[in-house]
Amino acid sequence: MSSPSLPPFHLAFPIKSISDTRAFYIDILGCDEGRSTEAWIDFDFFGHQLSAHVRPEAGQNAGAGNVDGDAVPIPHFGAVLEWDKWHDLADRLKEVGVKFLLEPKIRFKDEPGEQGTFFVEDPAGNGLEFKTFRDPAMIFAH
Repeated sequence: MSSPSLPPFHLAFPIKSISDTRAFYIDILGCDEGRSTEAWIDFDFFGHQLSAHVRPEAGQNAGAGNVDGDAVPIPHFGAVLEWDKWHDLADRLKEVGVKFLLEPKIRFKDEPGEQGTFFVEDPAGNGLEFKTFRDPAMIFAH
């Protein structure tokens, strides 16, 4: 993605199982594993640091929000990927049978903010959104 270099962010979030989470983030999403214990695991999430902590309240959400007519899980987090990498990830998730909360779609087609989006859940029920922009300079346009 040809955008200004941004520092990586860090996000800590609850999960139910280290093994299920490891399998999803590494084997399905293609993340690299960082440090881990029996209680938490870190991932390189597309250049950002995720820290997944085992908690019984994992996956509890506040329902859905409405974005452009679609119900999206609240809360959620994710990554903005390059156009081709977004399509590749969507195809890989379809091939391995991951259920989409919101199927891959293009919003604002042929408009300045044209973007792709899709939502999935991790094994703990955390909502993840993956986005892409036809023109990466439009990510913060309003």
